[in-house]
Formats: sequence, structure tokens, C-alpha cells
Amino acid sequence: MQTPLDNVADLLIRVAEQDRRAFRQLYRETSAKLYGMLLPMLGDPAEAEDLLQETYTRVWLHARRYDRDRGAGIAWIIAIGRNLAIDRLRARRREGTAEPAAPADGAAPVTAPVAARPAAGQAGRKVLDCLAQLPADRAEAIRGAYLAGLSYQALADRHDVPPNTMRTWLRRALLTLRACIDR
Repeated sequence: MQTPLDNVADLLIRVAEQDRRAFRQLYRETSAKLYGMLLPMLGDPAEAEDLLQETYTRVWLHARRYDRDRGAGIAWIIAIGRNLAIDRLRARRREGTAEPAAPADGAAPVTAPVAARPAAGQAGRKVLDCLAQLPADRAEAIRGAYLAGLSYQALADRHDVPPNTMRTWLRRALLTLRACIDR
């Protein structure tokens, strides 16, 4: 049986051909997951919604750039959203705009609005449950890389490991998370 995320690559191919129905279906199947990633990164529901829309605008405009042989469709969409969020966070720093306060352990804040959206809340809880099963340092590295937008070098410095070790940690932790989420 094909899961909705297995279908993302096929939908992206159809979106590249300007198929509006495929785009609507793609949005329904992936937007909760993307929102669940953007909200903790940005800490502001309105800003997360704004970037969610900007991400799907870029998906619509650039779907032809997606190459199924280079990776999963959902990963391509999430990369677009993550890069937009990182750009937004960098712009905040340049402008001196205060970022939402992060917990003392350096993890990005997870705010209640994720749970208020049924699909995003369910996906978010699943991700948090799976993160809790990782060793603490690996979970913190994942949060730093994918929620706070830290570089490999910054994470390596924070954890006092070489950058290549950090890459390995993240890769293995992502594989473990994927297996957990798929269960």
C-alpha cells in the first residue's frame, strides 16, 4: 500500500506540468509536516504560515527542478522551506530583531499551535516521540541543525566533535528517526 509521502514525487512531476489538482493534493499531503517543521524554527505561527505559503509558491514555480533520482519529494519540499526559514532567521539577526527565546538547553521552542492543528499536531507528536528515543546528544544535534539552522561546524563546536563526526551523527539520527516515524 502506498503512503501519502510515497506519492509526493509523482505529485511533483504532475505539478511541474502545471497540474493544479496535483498541487492541491500535494499541499494537503505535505503542508502539515512542513508547518510542523517551520513553527518550532521560527517560533511564530503567523510567520510559519507565511513561509509555508512562500514555500508552496516556490514549489509551484520550480517543480521542474525536482529530480526524483536525487532524493525524496518531501525532502525537496522541506529543504525549500528550511532554507527560507534560515534566510528569515538570518535577516532577523541582521536587523537586530529579537528571536523567540529558546529553552536553556538550546533546543528550539515547540509551541502549542502545532498541537492545535490536528494533522500537524499528530505529526509533530510523532516526531517528538521519536526524537525522545534518540540519545540526548543526537536529539540536540538534530534540533540544532533542522530547527535552529545551525551549521555542521557550529554543532561540532557545541558538542566538541569533528565536523565529519557531526555529519555522521546527523545522518544516522535521521535514518533512525525515519524508521521510527515510518513504524
